Amino acid sequence: MDLIKVAEQAFATEEVKNFPEFKSGDTITVAYRIKEGNKERIQQYRGVVIRISGHEDKKRFTVRKMSDNIGVERIFPLNSPFIDSIVINKYGKVRRSKLYYLRSLTGKKARIKERIVKKQA
Repeated sequence: MDLIKVAEQAFATEEVKNFPEFKSGDTITVAYRIKEGNKERIQQYRGVVIRISGHEDKKRFTVRKMSDNIGVERIFPLNSPFIDSIVINKYGKVRRSKLYYLRSLTGKKARIKERIVKKQA
């Protein structure tokens, strides 16, 4: 076995969080724990997933939101201990996995159509 994989398994945390399955184009809210000095708070970050990269336990996803007409992007590692929860607000209907074209669009042009998801009984 590879030495890197042995080290990763030794330091792997036992706690596995079950986050909902989401894709590019979905609007999600990430509850992220932030430490400021000796205080800790949870910040809600809501935006559109424009990219999911990586594989297995090393997945990362990029969330883009507009803040005062300025686009802000943030990359979250999926296995980060600071992610408290992920809530899917809206499912997006897109035809590609990397939505970098949203960076140049503003206003109504930057909207993504909603995908209808059937609930399983």
